[in-house]
Amino acid sequence: RDRIVRAAADLMHANGVAGTTMDQVVEASGTSKSQLYHYFDDKDALVTAVIKMQAARVMERQEPHLEQLNSLQGLRRWRDAIVRFIDERHGAHGCEIGSLASELADRSEPARILINATFQNWESYLAAGIRRMQERGELDASADPAELATGIMAAYQGGYLLSQAARSAQPMALALDLAIRNMETLAQQQKRASGAAS
Repeated sequence: RDRIVRAAADLMHANGVAGTTMDQVVEASGTSKSQLYHYFDDKDALVTAVIKMQAARVMERQEPHLEQLNSLQGLRRWRDAIVRFIDERHGAHGCEIGSLASELADRSEPARILINATFQNWESYLAAGIRRMQERGELDASADPAELATGIMAAYQGGYLLSQAARSAQPMALALDLAIRNMETLAQQQKRASGAAS
């Protein structure tokens, strides 16, 4: 089953869901049609498994940075890791989850719900890191961590799409730099407020 899902995930990321056939998955995974349909009733069931696998792959890369996120410096390290990853691949194929969202969100309600839940989980790591920054007194306590996390995720997804089209990591670097600059503004506001209070 894992071999089938891995093969399908790789094919769908490279060629899109619509551009991937069950026959191609059979060939790429080195399995038989009977094995494929033993585990998955249809392509929709396979796509659901692919979304879950791609979410796990993305979070495996993201978690080491986001679980320890508690400062602007840590946010910049996360940004640098993302830009390096995209640069190594010249922006090709885009975000594993974002690409699926673009193709499936308006075509499959179950897929849209699952992808949205993945984004929300991803944003929860960012929001938790932002709350830790607030607890340390680095960011304005009145800022909404969930809203800031959504803004950062929007910058990430938009940056990835432009990087994919440009075959360059520069759009992602610019998008995340702008998002971090907004966070730095909140940090400066907090410093001014702390100075005024003292």
